[in-house]
Amino acid sequence: MNEATQPIERAFADAGIVGLPAGAYVQFLAYLELLQRWNSRLNLTAVREAELIIRRHFVECAFTAQQLPAEIDTLLDYGSGAGFPGIPIAICRPEIRVTLAESQGKKASFLREAVRVVGTPTEVFDGRVEALPRNRRFDAVSLRAVEKMEVAIPLALSRVERYLVLLITEESAPGYLGLAPELKWREAVRMPSSVQMVLSIGVVDGGSRGEEG
Repeated sequence: MNEATQPIERAFADAGIVGLPAGAYVQFLAYLELLQRWNSRLNLTAVREAELIIRRHFVECAFTAQQLPAEIDTLLDYGSGAGFPGIPIAICRPEIRVTLAESQGKKASFLREAVRVVGTPTEVFDGRVEALPRNRRFDAVSLRAVEKMEVAIPLALSRVERYLVLLITEESAPGYLGLAPELKWREAVRMPSSVQMVLSIGVVDGGSRGEEG
């Protein structure tokens, strides 16, 4: 075990997250260090301490990556912010082509640097999701801590081929899921190390292979 990556490896192991690609923990460490440097001058996340970033952000997003259906090839991270959950998904599931959409220019600049430093072949779209070419759709669209979810969810649905992936609180879930009644919602899964966050995945009716996988 690499001494520098030990806190990340321990947190992931405690959450039951195993079997990551070779080099994944080193990538997470590089991401953590960059996030902390940029966070000193740009408010990327209110969580500042390394241990809390690992347990609240990295674990939650890596857990999400491992819960995603195997047949997903492309994913849009809507309102990516500091790169959650898109960058951890790209690290944990390198076979998925991830696009990070972020309309705030400074945050998009951070995402471009993060992708370069971490070394994932991840696209950064610097703009609003509505400005993406009309024909661009994705196997999955993820949303986490996005402002005005009541607006974002319908917009995200216009880009979804198969799955809408929501990282939300259990309390807010009924209202948010109700914004997409046309989807078949899987049973929500509680996030490890969290008393309130859940992962909800909605499936497009008829648009999924291996829906039960």
